[in-house]
Amino acid sequence: MESVARIIYYGASLELLATVFLLAAAALVIGLRNHAFLWRIVHTIEGGNRAIGRFVSWGLLLMVIQQTFIVLLQRIFRVSEISISPFGYAFTRDVGWYSEELRLYNAAAVALCAAYTFVEGGHVRVDLFYAGLRWRAKRVVDMLGSLFFVLPFMIMIWWFGWFFMWRHLLTPKVAATDTFVSLMRKSALMRWNVETISFSPAGFDGYFLFKILLVLFAASMFLQGLAYFYRNLLEFIEGPGEAEAQSGEDASEDTGEITGGITGDPRGSEPVTGRS
Repeated sequence: MESVARIIYYGASLELLATVFLLAAAALVIGLRNHAFLWRIVHTIEGGNRAIGRFVSWGLLLMVIQQTFIVLLQRIFRVSEISISPFGYAFTRDVGWYSEELRLYNAAAVALCAAYTFVEGGHVRVDLFYAGLRWRAKRVVDMLGSLFFVLPFMIMIWWFGWFFMWRHLLTPKVAATDTFVSLMRKSALMRWNVETISFSPAGFDGYFLFKILLVLFAASMFLQGLAYFYRNLLEFIEGPGEAEAQSGEDASEDTGEITGGITGDPRGSEPVTGRS
């Protein structure tokens, strides 16, 4: 288990944070000389988050279907257990287990579709002065928002969520204050101990999955915050027309149309003429 202890330590270490920021800075330096390279990074991150979000969102349909079957089986047919036998393997759980499992679908939709919603501009913006700003001033506000709000908060969620997740997977428990030496000592005693607690008799016992979702949420939102910074920087440098031309078909749907030199603001404010 020594390799697992190393993963736990370096997964939320300053070394990992420094490596990530060095890679991000290197991509930024290269991208400032070659905008197409930085646009490819933006499109890759946004495309990945779109694909994940669209896939996970089908879980909401599954949640509705499962809830319907639970109501029919429990209230009408008075069934107390549901058995599923894929490939001859019987999986039998109480109806209450399946009912509580619906929380997992909801949590997955929130955690894994947050970055997708960010890409599509679906998050609520508290707009006090933003709408009245000039086009390039908005890009500056968005860049500062990514640097000082999105990225730091996602780092904090990852740092606490990382150890919170491992505390429910291993014994002895690990903590954020553990040093590398202490983790190496614990590795000799480490054993897999996935907690399968439930909050009701015969209830859903896979709550460790929620801890994993928390970490995945922080990772996807961190990458999206970084892509958002890159996107706004490129738009600030290139201007409205050039930025939309580089963004490709998907981005052009989000940023509006360019007609006769009049550009619709991609954040939904009044049109601006020419280049701010």
